[in-house]
Amino acid sequence: MRIGELAKATGATTRALRFYEERGLLSSTRAVNGYRIYDERAIQRVANIRYLLDAGLTLEDIEHFGVCLDGDLPSSRPSEAMLNVGRRRLSVLDDRIATLARVREELAERLAIASGDRAAVTTSSG
Repeated sequence: MRIGELAKATGATTRALRFYEERGLLSSTRAVNGYRIYDERAIQRVANIRYLLDAGLTLEDIEHFGVCLDGDLPSSRPSEAMLNVGRRRLSVLDDRIATLARVREELAERLAIASGDRAAVTTSSG
């Protein structure tokens, strides 16, 4: 199938599909006219990539999943290596959330001070 057909079958954009291919997550052959041709397994692979992206993983994380991307990923039991990738990403997200919470608190405090709302400052930081 051509890239447009794969995009339609998976809901991914052709740009995303080309990017997945650049990252080594997807492969195609070239027709005589230069068009990318994908086999039917590409549909499952793209579905799994999107499933993992929706779960919060990055393409860099997903690169560690290799041939597992060809199976029914949502229904299969993950390997310990896959679980470790997920744990590392969760840790990164937890750190980001904590940082954002601190930044938010600082901004709220500065806004309260700037607006003269001292009660909000003691409430938010206390």
